[in-house]
Amino acid sequence: MDTEFLLPMIGVDIEEAEIRQWLKKPGDAVAQGDLLVAIGTPKLDMEVEAPFAGVLKTILVEEGAIAAVGAPLAIIDAT
Repeated sequence: MDTEFLLPMIGVDIEEAEIRQWLKKPGDAVAQGDLLVAIGTPKLDMEVEAPFAGVLKTILVEEGAIAAVGAPLAIIDAT
């Protein structure tokens, strides 16, 4: 079942983040807790874990782009 992977809330006053690097590519298996994407803001840099297992199907927000908190970043075919 295709499930959206959303940019999580990363701080009280942070409303958006830059996608710095995808750590998985489409077609890769993803386990819950795997590091999936590196993001950054003017205040912090961090890596975001996959909240569920599956296969990374589609990346919706490319590296270098800015995404709002809660925006879909990718589609994972959840298992």
